[in-house]
Amino acid sequence: MGIIVPRGLDCNVQDAIVRESRPRYPTFSRERRADRLRKVDVNAIHPTAQLTGDVRLGSGNTIGAFAVITGPVEIGDDNWFGSGVVIGAPPEVRGFAHPTDLAGSVDAAGVRIGDRNVVREHAQIHQGSQRQTHISDDAFIMNQAYVAHDCRLDDGVTLASSVLLAGHVYIGSKANLGLGTTVHQFRSIGRGAMVGMSSVVTRDVPPFAKVFGNPATVQGANLIGMERSGVAAELVDVLRAIYEGGDVSPEVVADPELRAAVVQWASERPERPERPERGGRA
Repeated sequence: MGIIVPRGLDCNVQDAIVRESRPRYPTFSRERRADRLRKVDVNAIHPTAQLTGDVRLGSGNTIGAFAVITGPVEIGDDNWFGSGVVIGAPPEVRGFAHPTDLAGSVDAAGVRIGDRNVVREHAQIHQGSQRQTHISDDAFIMNQAYVAHDCRLDDGVTLASSVLLAGHVYIGSKANLGLGTTVHQFRSIGRGAMVGMSSVVTRDVPPFAKVFGNPATVQGANLIGMERSGVAAELVDVLRAIYEGGDVSPEVVADPELRAAVVQWASERPERPERPERGGRA
């Protein structure tokens, strides 16, 4: 099997990009075919996809038709990118150079994506302006979702279709954002939180909270999120009381596991810039 670089491809990928004709395995399961791909260390890249700049790929990745990936970008293993995705475009910050390859290295800013993520059709992930935009592992990012510059998503995050994340947003592990949710810049959504569809998030969301509305407000505890994270069901009443009281500081959380989640959420909240004087530019 030879190494074929698709016509028009301009990329600097550390690992070889191997493209092979697709054999038919009528009796093989999807899992078995995926396992075969991993064994031969193949990245399946559609010939119309465009990879430019410093793009580093692991193995077992699938990149769909007309995807555009602009370095600096680092991608792990076994990720799936649908057609028309855009990864690594310059941050949408007025005055930022267009086009740009920020400092020319993944280590400077750009985008870092972990393992086993699914990024569906026409989703966009922009490179960072001050640090890397970071997608951890096992995320499910549905079609037309938008992840702006300097965002960070922990493991197992779900973004439904048309979710919009402004710059510097933090999403905790296994949080789930419903269809059409919008999150204001510098907001933090805690571990295991559930945000209802079409919500507008203008304030931080605590761990395992269930929020919805415009503006989104806490409506109770996310029982399903707690169960999926292994938190005991009897702690739901504790969380409900905390949220109704309006105090989610670590000192009021008696359970050590919940306290740890609140402490982590508080520590990961992005730093807000100082409010500009009236008439200044934000």
